[in-house]
Amino acid sequence: MAALLGARRVLWLYNGYLAGDDTDSHIDTLARICPDNTIVYQACDNPADEHYETLKLMEGELKTFRAPDGSPYRLVPLPWPTARFDEDAHRLPATYANFLVINGAVLAPTYGDPENDHAALERIGSAFPGREVVGIDCLPLIEQHGSLHCLTMQLPKGVLA
Repeated sequence: MAALLGARRVLWLYNGYLAGDDTDSHIDTLARICPDNTIVYQACDNPADEHYETLKLMEGELKTFRAPDGSPYRLVPLPWPTARFDEDAHRLPATYANFLVINGAVLAPTYGDPENDHAALERIGSAFPGREVVGIDCLPLIEQHGSLHCLTMQLPKGVLA
């Protein structure tokens, strides 16, 4: 894969999971490489939650990663949002890692969870010095089983014309 893409190296996670995510947990829902050899990642601190074990294993993998200069990445864990469910009691894919970096700012998902939303915005801001961090209510988006970054990924040519 590295040869086909012209990459010098590939960082690969074997663990990580997000219930309700219809992409089978794409990386943008779990961990994101940021400036200054920083990785922001979705953590789970609730041992009773179904995500706890796999996200702890993912965190362990992230700790083994090395930046191109051989130094460890600065890891910034994101708080675990309060679980959200649809009308059929299926868990929705709430994750703070699904943010969008734009010119001069970072648009970050929020989920009507004041304590965790605030902490997530602060932590994302610490990974993007000099950029404004803007919280965007993503409760309607996770009902479609995605979030902010997912929504903005594929814009066919001419759509914005």
